[in-house]
Amino acid sequence: MPIVTRRYTFRLYPNVAQTSKLFEARRLHCYLYNAAISHRKTEYERFGKSVTYLQQQNVLPAFKEDWPEYKELHSQTLQATLKRVDLSYNRFFKGLSKRPKFQSIRNYSGWTYPAYSGWKALTNGKHGQVVLNDLGINIRIRGQVHQWGTPTTLTIIYKPYLNQWYASFTVNVEVPNSKFGSESTLSYQSILAVDLGTQTALTGYDGEDFIELENPRFVRQSEEKVQRLSKKLRRKRSPNHNKKIPASKRWKKARKQVSKLQRKVANQRKNWQHQVTREIASRYDIVVTEKLETKNMTRKAKKGSKRKHQKPRLNRSILDVGFGTLNQQITYKVQSKGGLVIFLPTKKIKPSQRCPQCGTVHKHWADLSNRYHICDNCHFEKGRDKSSVMVMYNVVTNQQTGLGTRLEIVDLTISTSKTRKHTGSMKQMGEMKRQKSRQNNKSLGDLETPTSQKSG
Repeated sequence: MPIVTRRYTFRLYPNVAQTSKLFEARRLHCYLYNAAISHRKTEYERFGKSVTYLQQQNVLPAFKEDWPEYKELHSQTLQATLKRVDLSYNRFFKGLSKRPKFQSIRNYSGWTYPAYSGWKALTNGKHGQVVLNDLGINIRIRGQVHQWGTPTTLTIIYKPYLNQWYASFTVNVEVPNSKFGSESTLSYQSILAVDLGTQTALTGYDGEDFIELENPRFVRQSEEKVQRLSKKLRRKRSPNHNKKIPASKRWKKARKQVSKLQRKVANQRKNWQHQVTREIASRYDIVVTEKLETKNMTRKAKKGSKRKHQKPRLNRSILDVGFGTLNQQITYKVQSKGGLVIFLPTKKIKPSQRCPQCGTVHKHWADLSNRYHICDNCHFEKGRDKSSVMVMYNVVTNQQTGLGTRLEIVDLTISTSKTRKHTGSMKQMGEMKRQKSRQNNKSLGDLETPTSQKSG
C-alpha cells in the first residue's frame, strides 16, 4: 500500500507543573530564535558575511556550554528552531516574504521535534497521552482522527489568544492502491464532477443528477457584528510597546470579543467544509474538479482596473467558501478510501466556455456576468455552473466532443501522483531534495548526450 503524510492536531491538557515547563521551553526556544537572527544580522552588517544553517548548528554545543539551561532540551528541537530561521531567510532571499524579525515571547508559537526521538505518542488516534522525554512530562491529549498510522514528527503549539496548548503530529498513513482504467475496481457510475463558485458554493454532476450547495456566507452573516465590535475596540486604549503604554482592561475585553466572534466564523466554515467533503467521499469513488490557483485568484486588482472596487468583495467571497481547503479535503478523504481525485487543466479544457453537447468554444461565455449559456451552434441551454460540470464529467468519461477520446490529451493530474507539498522532518526534506537533484541531473545528462553516443 502507498504511504501518504497526514497532519493531525490534538489538544493538550497539562497540569500546573507541566504548564510551567512548557512555558519555560517555549521561552528558551524563542530566545534561541532571536539569537540566531541577531547572529546573522550582525555578521552581515559588520563583516559582510552570510551565515548558513550548518554554521549555526555547529555552534550549538558551545552555545549550550555558555547557557546550561539549554542542555535539558532535546538537541534536535534546537536544530529545528535554527531551521525555522534558515527557512525564513530563504523565503526572504527569494522575494516571498519580508526580512525575518525578532519574535516576541507573546506571539511565539512553539517548537518542533523533527524526528521520532525525544518523545512518544501513546495513542491510537483517539485521545491518549504524549511523553516529552527532555522535559520529563507525560501530558494528556484529547482528539480523534479517522485513520492513524506511524507518527514521525511533533510540533508543540501554544495559542496565546486561547491560552491553550496543542500537539500537531505528522503521521505516515497507509492508503489503498488507486488505479484508473481497465485495472480499476471502481465503478464509473460513482463519478462526480465538481465546480466551485461564489454564488453557488458547489455544483456537482454525476451523469444523471445535479447537486447544488448554496454559499453559506458565514463572513457576510457576521460582518455587521464584527464591524460593531471592532468600532468599540478602536475606542479603547490600545497597547503601544514602543512608548510602554499598556492596554486597558476594556481594550483586552473588547479584543477577546472580536477574536471569539472571528473564531466562531472560522469554526462554522471548517465544520461546513468537513460535512460537505465527507458526504462526497462517502458517496463517490472518483471526483473530478478544476485545478485552481486560489492565491492568484485572490490577488489585489491591478492599478487602473475598472473593477478594483469589486475585487476585494470577490476575494472575500472566494476565501469564505475556501476553494483550496475544499479541494484539499476532498483529495485526502477520497484518497484514503482508495478513490481518485482528478484535477483538470481549465486553461486547456475551458469548461466554462465549451458547450457540453457539441464542444464549441464560446469566448464571450468567459465573462462572469454571463450566468446562462445558450450555444449558437446546437442551441443547447444550461446554467453556467451546470454546463461546466457537464463538460468536466464528459471529459473524464471520454464523451466530450472536440477534445478527442483519450484522457492523455487533456494532461490531467491524478491525486495519487507526487504533487503535494511535503510536511515531514528535515531529514525527509533533505532526502527529497537529493532525489529531485538526482532526477534533474539525470534529465540534463539525457539531453546533453546524443542517442548515437549512448548506443555506441
